[in-house]
Amino acid sequence: MGLTYHYSFAAPAVVMADELAAFLQDVEGDARLMGFRPTTVVNGPFDNPDRRNFARRVARGFVVEDDRLRGVEFPETTCWNFGSESDSCRLAPEHGVFLVVTDERAQEIVFGFFRYPRVIRDRTGREIMPVPGNGEWRSGDSIKSPDQRYRAIVRRFAEAGYLASEIDEFVPASRP
Repeated sequence: MGLTYHYSFAAPAVVMADELAAFLQDVEGDARLMGFRPTTVVNGPFDNPDRRNFARRVARGFVVEDDRLRGVEFPETTCWNFGSESDSCRLAPEHGVFLVVTDERAQEIVFGFFRYPRVIRDRTGREIMPVPGNGEWRSGDSIKSPDQRYRAIVRRFAEAGYLASEIDEFVPASRP
């Protein structure tokens, strides 16, 4: 089990992908100064099978829970990890703008933003429901490390107004 550092980010839908990429390129410079190597900033759609498979590796997806999802058949390009008797769906992102940093142990961590569909549709294309969040960019992740460099990166997101939540179980006062 162990302690974990959790964080999530959000940016309004009106923020352009290029603006987020410029912010992340600036953060990437700081990450390199902190000793992360290699690093990379990615900005692009997940619009074909190879890119969607890549999205599965870097994005957790966005979980939507609602009774309207029960019994719905979804296209694999829209929802991951769903069952026909479930009332939840893990949405696949349509676009990502994110920074990948690699530490000395070759552990890769993703910081950034993903955009999800504005509506959930079934396999036939019929609209089931709007997605909460009005098209905002969002992501969330966690790492099992007390390394302060990760917290310094998250502070950059906070300073820019993009930090949605943070729980650091390594710090007694922030434990749930």
